[in-house]
Amino acid sequence: MIEQTKPLSEITNHAIHILCKEIGLVNTTRFINQFTMGYGDYTKERELLFADLTLDEIISEIKQKQAMRNKG
Repeated sequence: MIEQTKPLSEITNHAIHILCKEIGLVNTTRFINQFTMGYGDYTKERELLFADLTLDEIISEIKQKQAMRNKG
């Protein structure tokens, strides 16, 4: 049996519909996002974001936020 080739857009729409039905919209979105290209310069953004912090300060902040999450 020879199957007719469908346009990629039709296959994509069908796959998204099946994923949404089976795993829900949120999980479908998360799944698809792992295959999309981001934008910007991640390294530069992080350098600017953490420019005035030492590694110890960053680690301390992470631990504080984790402790707050565990309390609530």
